[in-house]
Amino acid sequence: MILLDGKKLALKIQEDIKKDVELLKQASITPGLAVIMVGDDPASRVYVKKKAEACKEVGIYSVVHEMPENIKEDTIVNTIKLMNENDSINGILVQLPLPEHINQTKILETIDPKKDVDGFHPFNMGRLFLDLESFVPCTPLGVMKIFEEYEIDLKGKNVCVVGASNIVGKPMSALLLNAFATVDICHIYTKNLSEHTNRADIVIVGVGKAGLITEDMVKEGAIVIDIGINRLDNGKLVGDVDFENVSKKCSYITPVPGGVGPMTIAMLLANTIKATKL
Repeated sequence: MILLDGKKLALKIQEDIKKDVELLKQASITPGLAVIMVGDDPASRVYVKKKAEACKEVGIYSVVHEMPENIKEDTIVNTIKLMNENDSINGILVQLPLPEHINQTKILETIDPKKDVDGFHPFNMGRLFLDLESFVPCTPLGVMKIFEEYEIDLKGKNVCVVGASNIVGKPMSALLLNAFATVDICHIYTKNLSEHTNRADIVIVGVGKAGLITEDMVKEGAIVIDIGINRLDNGKLVGDVDFENVSKKCSYITPVPGGVGPMTIAMLLANTIKATKL
């Protein structure tokens, strides 16, 4: 079994990004990322803090707009419009989830597609599904970079994606199809999940349910990508896969933490550089 070390790869990518930032700064250009965070969700606060630290590490200017839970939708829209017009801001990210009274689709559609470093704007999503140049959501893009780094060929592979969210599952499936994999997408209403996962050469799971994928649900030699992140009552962070037992059957597997998580942030930085160059 080979551990797919996302943390090591993310650090390697960040070193390359530092060089890009230096070259841009020599041309009097400082990449800028703006983050909007609404409310005080603890998980969101941790993610935003990590993103800010990563930006600082590579030399990207970042600003966080913190807004109260009861903020009016129009206030968020107007803030995004100001950032769309601000030449010092190259990337705009709205930390999800948003409070229930906010129309998430409206907010995401307000972002200039050329500054949509999270890749959630319908314009970028549409181009992704058509296999055209676009901003790709950071987590699925990070998974593809892991496949690339470890020279895992996706062509003709049977891949089971567990989870069909707009953030991970759907864009992940599009990237896999574009790489000529055969894709099976499962979700909360899928019957007999193990029948799908047991047929797969590669299982990719991201639903937020600790221990969902067990040893009997993967075939010998399978590749397992665990995107889930869950905090147990004892404070330990785990994924959606029973790592201890599933890893015994795998050819490759990502750990949690240290697998896909660091790659998500690295891809956000990479998308910010891409937006700056555009």
